[in-house]
Amino acid sequence: MTMGRPPLYTNPEDMQRLIDLYFLTCKVHQTGETDRLTGLDDEDLLTVNDIDDVIPTVSGLAYLLGMSTEAFRNYEQKDDFLATVKKAKQRVEISLEGRLGGNNVTGAIFNLKNNFGWKDKTEVDNTTTLTVVELKTDFDE
Repeated sequence: MTMGRPPLYTNPEDMQRLIDLYFLTCKVHQTGETDRLTGLDDEDLLTVNDIDDVIPTVSGLAYLLGMSTEAFRNYEQKDDFLATVKKAKQRVEISLEGRLGGNNVTGAIFNLKNNFGWKDKTEVDNTTTLTVVELKTDFDE
């Protein structure tokens, strides 16, 4: 019998609501457009004020969801949550990828490699040319 903590989220819709709130929070912090927050209830406004992220990250998203980054990734193994988690991670990846055009991209590159499977790729051309030279000796006659 497996014992463990019960999941925080029993359906993807509850998780998706907070994921959307996280990305909205990051956008508001980036732009200062607080009018985007109109219509949120008091609990959501408290959550928004608790998040300082300007750039969406997987760990920031996990924090908002009330879990560790590893626990968030584990939700990807649950069929009902697979699409929700993949889409959220893709939104983070899009944001980080967009930062690659700036001057200070080291952190974005590090995050993309560690959280999204990006790799440095080096191509090596292993083709060689072999020339066969036929030598004739006096013994060949």
